[in-house]
Amino acid sequence: MSGFGPLLLRLHFYAGLFVAPFVLLAALTGIAYVFTPQLERAVYADELAVSPAGPARPLSEQLAAARATHPAGDITAVRPGSGERTTQVDFSSPELDSEHQHTVYVNPYDARVTGQLTTWWASTPLRTWFDDMHTHLHLGSVGYYYSEFAASWLWVLALGGVALWWRRQRGKRMLRPDLAAKKGVRRTRGWHASTGLWLSVGLLFLSVTGLTWSNLAGENFNAAVDALRGSRPAVSAELSGAAVAPAGHHGGGATAPAGTPADPAVIDRVMQVAGANGLDGPISVTLPADATTAWTVTQEDGLWPVRRDSIAVDGATGAITDRSDFADWPLMAKFTQWGIYAHMGDLFGLANQLLLAALALGLICVIVWGYRMWWQRRPTRADRRALVGAPPVGRGAWQQLPPWAIAVGVPVIFAIGWALPLFGLPLAAFLLADVVIGAVRGRRADRSEVPVSPAPAGS
Repeated sequence: MSGFGPLLLRLHFYAGLFVAPFVLLAALTGIAYVFTPQLERAVYADELAVSPAGPARPLSEQLAAARATHPAGDITAVRPGSGERTTQVDFSSPELDSEHQHTVYVNPYDARVTGQLTTWWASTPLRTWFDDMHTHLHLGSVGYYYSEFAASWLWVLALGGVALWWRRQRGKRMLRPDLAAKKGVRRTRGWHASTGLWLSVGLLFLSVTGLTWSNLAGENFNAAVDALRGSRPAVSAELSGAAVAPAGHHGGGATAPAGTPADPAVIDRVMQVAGANGLDGPISVTLPADATTAWTVTQEDGLWPVRRDSIAVDGATGAITDRSDFADWPLMAKFTQWGIYAHMGDLFGLANQLLLAALALGLICVIVWGYRMWWQRRPTRADRRALVGAPPVGRGAWQQLPPWAIAVGVPVIFAIGWALPLFGLPLAAFLLADVVIGAVRGRRADRSEVPVSPAPAGS
């Protein structure tokens, strides 16, 4: 059993040393991102906010105003405004990829356009900039691995730190730093470990939810969810039967070619159907590409309790052709959606934002205290001075583990490493380097201990 402690301490030290900079970047950029709703309202006040003034104009009239301002492109989606929120109308554009749109903002009370922006999945340029900074540091596809690397090791650092602190303190003393300790590494360790203990549940949550939409681990997660039938259901927008022209203001029923774009004026009927079937609050309306496709209306309320009901509506008849209610989602899909909203700071509104900010600030402090301990442990004697402290002893400690621990641990580590490649590959590199360096130093030590034979007499 003696190998567990040294192995865990050595792994925690090196993981903290090399992973902490990436975790620090994720924490700093996460704090900036979590308050983007407040920043958006300040920067885009003209586009996003209006003063309520009576009943809203028909949505078809608002779409006509948006079309007059932006005559090019097809209308792809609409997010009706209410209260102080403007209506947002998305237009496709040949110079933009499928993830970007030109969004026109309309005052719902007088149908006047308040502005337009180029958005990414309906996100403003400001939110998109902070999102890109947090997820890939504006480095493109390569940058995504930084955040996945941090998330892949954050849970290891958190659980390893708790285990090491438990071995040292145990009981209630784990919950607070040793304030009686003299200044130095012991006091810093107390702050580092006790704060990390308080943050551990939140750090595990951030690690797990962050990995769900990462590149490598995210694919494995999605495959597992699909295999367990826990994926989020989606309504089908396909219409069976002959292609029928969408009804206008006075109805209609003439046959139309399949490629004919949907009439935006039908949106008033679609909204009436959605309202009559319980879809309210923030919603998004997706326009059909042609007469063979239904309109889809989806709730987008990320506040608790989450509302994500969705329906497909035949624009010609007003009939609901498919429906998906959040209450009927698989439990795993619900947990995934709740986790995403909580990770982004939406689930509980401002309280969620403040909690994430406090968690990130605490994590930054833990990282700083960790590096401070490394510096405080440096030798200070005149004949042994060093810039930083030496790594903890324990090279090859994994070889001292009992056979049962190796038999159980190796398959488990392989499974985790397969599921989380940016945990498994660096861990394999660490173990390989540890073995090679230990072998090289062992040979050097053996050579230095070889006795020198005395020279023959008379030579």
